[in-house]
This record gives sequence, structure tokens and C-alpha cells, in this order.
Amino acid sequence: MDQQTSPPAITRALLFMLLLYGGMTVVAGVLAYKQIQLWPSNLAVEAGIFAFLILVVISSTVAQLYGDKLANRIVWWGFVPLGVSSLLMQLVLVLPASSEMVQYRPDDLAAFEYVHQQLWRVWLAGPAAYLVSLLLNVWIFSKLRGSGDQGTISLMVRGAIASALSQAIDSVIFITLAFYGEFDITELLLGQMLAKVVLSFVLVPFLIMGFVQFARWLDAKPGDALD
Repeated sequence: MDQQTSPPAITRALLFMLLLYGGMTVVAGVLAYKQIQLWPSNLAVEAGIFAFLILVVISSTVAQLYGDKLANRIVWWGFVPLGVSSLLMQLVLVLPASSEMVQYRPDDLAAFEYVHQQLWRVWLAGPAAYLVSLLLNVWIFSKLRGSGDQGTISLMVRGAIASALSQAIDSVIFITLAFYGEFDITELLLGQMLAKVVLSFVLVPFLIMGFVQFARWLDAKPGDALD
């Protein structure tokens, strides 16, 4: 099943990963506006890191099981939920709020509009960082594989290296485009790169291994993807 040269049928595993992937592309942009601190570091990290690492895991899993061509297609198609969600957000911001919310919940309305009206730079920075880093992740992951099948350790090592390198580039692109000029981005940029590199080696390899095993289990079950 690994490294197919032609697009596979929509199996249970592929359907699961496609749905999860689309959701994470949207959530990553929304979460990115909050900066958090990860213990025990005092460096700031934007919260979208968690959703974005799941995107890395899914793209690597698809590349492992179905080939890098399909993984790259999924990355490109990820722009669809990104674009639709962005347009819907702009529509919601333009539409007038209900009189009840204006009268009884003005603080909630003001907070919602303040946060989401500030997201335009995040929405512009996100796609740029997303495209470069995810395509780079698939390319590095596939190049490190070489020819033929390899074992679990190789899978985990390739996943960690590809994730660390691609996420370091992602941090530079995203933080610079989204927040440069708003405040001093040095601490956030360093924290983002450090957190992503550390998580790429500590967490991503096990997630990729788990996703690959789970996908193989789903695809091994009898019946079609919609059963």
C-alpha cells in the first residue's frame, strides 16, 4: 500500500485524514492570534502550533502510505477550507449584530469584532507559511525515505527531521508576516522555533507512527470508506 504511484481510492483512513486536515487548516489560523507560554520555558508561542503540527503529521502519513504526489495535492487543496472560512469571517463581520447582543452583550460583541478584525494579517501570513512549510515537509520526508520500505525507526526519524526543518521555516515566515511592526517579535519568534523543533523531535515521530498504524488498521477493515 505504501508509496502508490497513482491516486488511491478514498479509503476509510484517507477520508478520516482529509476531514481532520481540513478542520486543522481553519483552526490553526484562529488559534494563532493567542500567544501562550509552554512550561518550563518563558518564551512565548502562538497557539496555532498544535493544529499545525497535526497538519505536518497528516501530510507525512499520507506521503508514507499513498505517496508524495497525493500528499502535495492535499496541501494545495487545504487552501479551500482556508479561503472559505476567511470569506465567511469577513461576511460575519460585515453583517450587523442582533439588537439583543448590542444591548445586553456589548462587551462580547466588541471583543469578538476586535479580535477577528485584527486577524487579517494572520489570515494573509497563514497561507504563505502553510504552503511553503507543508510542501517542504512532504519533500524532505519523501527524499529521506529513498527507495523501498523502511522500518519504524526510520519513519520516526524522517518525520522528526522533516517536521523540525519545515516548522522552523514556517515560524520565520508566519511570525514575520503576521506580527512584525505590531510588537517586538524576537521573543515570540525564538519561542515558536524552539517549541516547534522540540515538539518535532519529542512528539511528531510518535504521532506519525500512530497515524500510520491507525490508517493501516482502518484500511485493513472490510467494506468501503463510508461503512
